[in-house]
Amino acid sequence: MIAPPLKVQNLTMRYHQAQPVLKSVSFEIPQGHTVAIIGPNGAGKSTLLKGVMGLAPLVSGQVSMFGHPLEKNRLSVAYVPQRDESDWDFPIQVMDVVLMGRQGHLRFWQRPSASDRTLAEEALNQLGMLDYKDRQISQLSGGQQQRVFLARALVQQAELYLMDEPFAGVDMKTEKAIIDLFGRLKQANKTIVCVHHDLNTVADYFDWVVLVNRGVIASGPVNAVMTPEKIQQAFGGGFSMMPSTSAKEVKHG
Repeated sequence: MIAPPLKVQNLTMRYHQAQPVLKSVSFEIPQGHTVAIIGPNGAGKSTLLKGVMGLAPLVSGQVSMFGHPLEKNRLSVAYVPQRDESDWDFPIQVMDVVLMGRQGHLRFWQRPSASDRTLAEEALNQLGMLDYKDRQISQLSGGQQQRVFLARALVQQAELYLMDEPFAGVDMKTEKAIIDLFGRLKQANKTIVCVHHDLNTVADYFDWVVLVNRGVIASGPVNAVMTPEKIQQAFGGGFSMMPSTSAKEVKHG
């Protein structure tokens, strides 16, 4: 039996001595799916992703990627953090940011090769950013910066992509670029797991959902999880969803 790209078992996380942010979280993700982690504000969605990536400590529990701990499978996993977690004033060019995604494939004394640069240019081209490769990252719009982050993840040539709210606050051009990228990765049987905040686009962008509120409410195919009963269990009895909207009609502020 092939091990799943991501398996979380009895994960508990807390900050300082406070009550657990997440308690006894367990789920697994099948290969080749686009997965949304959804839940109300404060549900622990981004914390869960940080715990999976080893960026925040676990109180207890286990996380495996393809049957192994992250440290034994790091090249197979690419991570895209929230855009506001980066220092966009740091003086670095777009091409250099994307080439950071190749570092795991190089010895510590090696510099990126011509083939690494070709991969970086191909990734930028896929995301409509090749013309900006010599720009300072601080000169880009928020949506352009997000596409550079995605290009950096793409050149890792990973099997599992973890993204923290990639659609948050982006323009329509970037939104389309992300959707197109999801399609190409899924076609290549890659697995994508995203923290996502817009319930009305879940069915347009994703085919699998992990619904959380300090624990897992439900995990499975979109139609099985995105029911009124489960959504109200996670978000509260007064919550209601807008009617489903196609991806082409969705607009973000």
